[in-house]
Amino acid sequence: MFRHLIVSLLALTGSIASTHAQEQDGLLPVEQAFRLSHDPATRDRVALRWEIAPDYYLYRERIKATTKTPGVTLGALDLPAGKPKHDEFFGDVEIYHDQVSGSLPFTVSDPSLREIEVTVSVQGCHEVDPLICYPPHPTRLVLALPVATAAMDSVLGAPPGGSGLFGSTRSTLDDSEALPPEQAFVFEAIAVGPGEILARWSMPQGYYLYRDRSKVDVADERGVAIGKLAWPVGVDHVDEHFGTVVVYFGQVELPLNLARENGAAQTILLRAEFQGCKENGICYPVMERYLEVDLPAATAQELASAAAAFVPADPPIRGDASADNALRSTPPTPTAIGILTALLFALLGGVVLNLMPCVLPVLSLKVIGLAQSGESLAKARTHALWYTLGVLVSFAAVGLVVIALRTAGLALGWGFQLQQPGFVAVLIYVLLAVGLSLSGVFTIGAGLAGVGQNLAGRSGPAGDFFTGVLAVVVASPCTAPFMGPALAFAFASSPVVALAIFLALGLGLALPFLLVGFVPALATRLPRPGAWMETFKQLIAFPMYATAVWLVWVLGKQRGVDAIGLVLAGAVVLALALWWLERSRWNRSTSGRVFAIVLLVAALVPIWAIARLQTPVADGAAVSSDGSIAYSPENLAELRRAGRAVFVNMTADWCVTCKANERNVLSSEGFGELLIQNDAVYMKGDWTNVDPQITAFLQEHGAVGVPLYVVFRGNGDPGQVLPTLLTLGIVEAALARGAR
Repeated sequence: MFRHLIVSLLALTGSIASTHAQEQDGLLPVEQAFRLSHDPATRDRVALRWEIAPDYYLYRERIKATTKTPGVTLGALDLPAGKPKHDEFFGDVEIYHDQVSGSLPFTVSDPSLREIEVTVSVQGCHEVDPLICYPPHPTRLVLALPVATAAMDSVLGAPPGGSGLFGSTRSTLDDSEALPPEQAFVFEAIAVGPGEILARWSMPQGYYLYRDRSKVDVADERGVAIGKLAWPVGVDHVDEHFGTVVVYFGQVELPLNLARENGAAQTILLRAEFQGCKENGICYPVMERYLEVDLPAATAQELASAAAAFVPADPPIRGDASADNALRSTPPTPTAIGILTALLFALLGGVVLNLMPCVLPVLSLKVIGLAQSGESLAKARTHALWYTLGVLVSFAAVGLVVIALRTAGLALGWGFQLQQPGFVAVLIYVLLAVGLSLSGVFTIGAGLAGVGQNLAGRSGPAGDFFTGVLAVVVASPCTAPFMGPALAFAFASSPVVALAIFLALGLGLALPFLLVGFVPALATRLPRPGAWMETFKQLIAFPMYATAVWLVWVLGKQRGVDAIGLVLAGAVVLALALWWLERSRWNRSTSGRVFAIVLLVAALVPIWAIARLQTPVADGAAVSSDGSIAYSPENLAELRRAGRAVFVNMTADWCVTCKANERNVLSSEGFGELLIQNDAVYMKGDWTNVDPQITAFLQEHGAVGVPLYVVFRGNGDPGQVLPTLLTLGIVEAALARGAR
């Protein structure tokens, strides 16, 4: 898949000349390339059908189905034989062109079950040169089931003593003892802050409200969005038609998190849809209420805080036989923080990115460059401008590639390139080369492909520009505060807005040096050039080496000890080539230069071999050394059904912020004690390599990368997303709320 992804990057990057790049290069979004539809489900089978676009194909072996619905067991997918094909990655496979139909059998143990949730995953390719393959793509369906025979009897011919849709023990709606809906279910709502509304249902004794059949949203378009509903813990109730469900008696309060485009005071129209019953009596039809809620004015800081805590709602796609409701994957809902707020977040995130440990070694290069210009404000300004240009061009390139691939149906986020072992190996080479240059082993002059002056920070526009490029490349493992909301807004916006947000991130990263270059008072405070600079230049080579060693460790986590051996061998050849090139430059040996270039080419061979290595098989341990269990949607669903609190940590070995949080908070004794006190389970998902299940979890919670921390409070809770930078107090507060 690495080769396919690189080809995709090259193919798509060249086509982003306008907001219609997708149409220009012809690559379809995955849900259009492989359009899924289905017939109405019976109680034991559903017919599936894929319409495959011309020049695309599906892998038969990669079509899979899973379910999280209790009491439902899926059978094997019944698919016809496909066309034989020898695939360079999967070996001998079968593929489908044009269209394919199949059926999914299942058994339902509960005759009262009215719907099931099924996730159907496919994988396929665009076979026209260049070959582009999609990652596995899941589509979530909620299939309505016909009423079972026993339930149908109660509808069409109820036995004596009962009638109606809800069973023989319940009376009809004309039951004189039943209250009118407005009295049985009193709905209220009030704004309790600029970013939160409190909704409340009050029921008399003997009445209850269904949690999963109740929802609240904004009825009018006024720039306000409601996030995921964080329902409190309810009561498990055995319902004769819906099985075991969660209900509320007496009174239930539901906090509604808001995202607003502006802070002006306004009135919105709230719509509530809910259903409930009277014990041993009637069940009311779905009720709908509308309420006007006055929102107070909000400051920019309050809007930013609300946006940071906002988790977009992501309802499942309902199964429907109608062609008007053709199945499609639901994109992440954009956060309603507004373009100006998103740009401000991006700028602040870029500034804070300067303080992250992954960026500091590269910034040392600019200290030298600016110090060398200490005698001239004009030279300091030139350094700052070329460095800024390198940062902006790099951020724009990364942003356009990510946006294009997500538009094409590939779910990628911040730091996606570090999931590719080949890219990690190249970055190791780059850091080693920079370190060797700083150590004086070689210098990069005009003779090397016209690159320009030394990348280690010597005078010259090319050196400043490529230092900016390197700063962006090594910044990708880090996630700074304020970056999350800005990137989420970028990925949910138009390409033009998204590009502006990525450029704002770049401007924030370059801002400190830009200020030094254009504010004379700051430039004059730089240390004067002197002999100390050569010593300092050689000293900062060692952080470069240390960063390269860390990346070697990351590479080993991705592809095992073989990858470590290959990249170290390649690094030795690279060092020899650079040393020989410098030696040839001084003695003016043409043959020596040719030999050095041959060595440089030979150093690329290990990268090619690393890209073809397979991911090592996990050891299969149920519980890791830090007490966590491996993430899987099935395990998480089972724990939530059991009513357990779950702390989910989505991490990656290349994510510096993740590792800092794990070392300072998640591996501490205090964290372990909090888990015990709150009877919570620690679950960890590893996104070091591409993992569609983890990617889906990130998208579900509005994240564009790792780290992501979510606390679930048992069954029915959508989860609370915690800040990117953790403290023990933040974790304690989240788990304590889950225990109530």
